Amino acid sequence: MNHQNTKTHGSIFLPANQVTAGALALLLGGLLALRAEAGTDNRAPEVPADIQVPAGNKVHFQGYAQGVQIYTWDGSSWGASVPEAVLYDADGNVVAIHYAGPTWESNSGSKVVGAVVPPRVTVDPNAIPWLLLKAVSTEGPGVFANITYVHRVNTTGGKAPAVAGTVGQVVRVPYTAEYFFYRASN
Repeated sequence: MNHQNTKTHGSIFLPANQVTAGALALLLGGLLALRAEAGTDNRAPEVPADIQVPAGNKVHFQGYAQGVQIYTWDGSSWGASVPEAVLYDADGNVVAIHYAGPTWESNSGSKVVGAVVPPRVTVDPNAIPWLLLKAVSTEGPGVFANITYVHRVNTTGGKAPAVAGTVGQVVRVPYTAEYFFYRASN
């Protein structure tokens, strides 16, 4: 049996050096995209006006995702995507998983489920859109307790194929993104 140095969570298997390189690339890209204007949350990403978080919310946690967007061909389109990703902190530690819902679940068990607040903003035509999501439920103590909003930004990849598939065909398209989790500020 050949044991390779891999990191795994659920059904995602990635070589350890690929995970580290991906997390570092996201970290560096994210650091360049942060804004530091007077009177604003300097950890919040710079985003188009259409998807800005309402005033009174501040970044509580930032995660770097690496995973796939899963699409199924229904006979006329690839349909909605379902995420399957691992979230890393700035040091490259696995801190959460991201899956259908959309749901984020921390290693400690806290969980947040979000709903997209339209519109979806295409920043890179080769990547899935940037999003603002409103938390519809949170549970458990931990990093995702009391989350109010989530941003998905700095996306790469993850778009559905441009060609038709066969009915029931499933594709798993690699993607990366940064997720910013907000709480109401006091």
